[in-house]
Amino acid sequence: MRLILLQDVKSLGKRGDIVDVADGYARNFLLPRKLAGEADKGALARLDAQQKAADRRQSLELAEAKELAARLESAKLSVKAKAGGNGKLFGAVTNADVASAIAGVLSIEIDRHKIEMANQIKALGSYPVEIRLHRNVVAKTVVEVVSA
Repeated sequence: MRLILLQDVKSLGKRGDIVDVADGYARNFLLPRKLAGEADKGALARLDAQQKAADRRQSLELAEAKELAARLESAKLSVKAKAGGNGKLFGAVTNADVASAIAGVLSIEIDRHKIEMANQIKALGSYPVEIRLHRNVVAKTVVEVVSA
């Protein structure tokens, strides 16, 4: 029997896959638990429409992420922190500090978990920062740490 999986089924396939299974397995396990539906013309057309919509949505998200990456890379970010006389900070600059600097300059909310710093920032100066906006898009920018 030919079915479309409505949910991920271990050792059979992922949601949206079209599979051929034994009639008994389909009637007694997959269909009663609503793990799969019959693969008729209407269901195949709906599946195709859903996949096209998901592709459009992904391409739109990718375009938005690339545009945001361009804005972030061209922006001049600075974080004010308290420092001693030798330029050493009292504490460290965190991802949340960088996110609030981005919000202040560009009026864009970036999740602090998407901001990656190579090392902790514990002194005044310029530091490279990577911001993961999308699976395929990483914005690389520089954060200037200045004395408050």
